[in-house]
Amino acid sequence: MAVYIKPIPVLTGKVAEKFEKAARESEAKRGTVDFSKEVEMTRRILERSNIRRFKQ
Repeated sequence: MAVYIKPIPVLTGKVAEKFEKAARESEAKRGTVDFSKEVEMTRRILERSNIRRFKQ
């Protein structure tokens, strides 16, 4: 017995244009998160700990 597979919906018209514009804007903003404070805090925690460091 065959199972019906629904076709994938496709955006058209103004909805498609709006979606593409939002996607382009999001892609341009990609990678703008700054984790420098978190990295520095993690380094300080590790410096205070008694964990042996292995050189890479």
